[in-house]
Amino acid sequence: MTTTADDVRRTALSLPGTEERLAWGQPTFRVRGKIFASLADDDDSVGFRCPIDDRGELIAAEPAKFFLKPGHDDHYNWLRVRLSALDGEDELRAVLLDAWHQAAPRRLAESYRAAGGKPDAKPDAKPRTEREGESPKAGRGA
Repeated sequence: MTTTADDVRRTALSLPGTEERLAWGQPTFRVRGKIFASLADDDDSVGFRCPIDDRGELIAAEPAKFFLKPGHDDHYNWLRVRLSALDGEDELRAVLLDAWHQAAPRRLAESYRAAGGKPDAKPDAKPRTEREGESPKAGRGA
């Protein structure tokens, strides 16, 4: 079964703090405002955060799967994957989860890991006034 743009959307949006926003006419997926993935305008591939040092190895190992958009991705922590070449939703999830971890704030990523990394796990965030060492009226002009 071929992985689709709907699979990308569903998987990305299952990650905590993720929202979908249009940018450059394309759907992008952001965690707390930082882009970690973007669907191509033809819905055949998805770009995702990937350290520059890792890209060459991934492309060399699976050139039919991973690629760079010439002149666009050269100097960025970004790589693209052809959806039709993915080995199902588990591989899609692994790619998006790794990209999400690179963009997510440290505390959000840690709380997600602590919750077992479940797709719909939400962090146990406490309201600011209940954090350690703060009084309930802290920050309210008390």
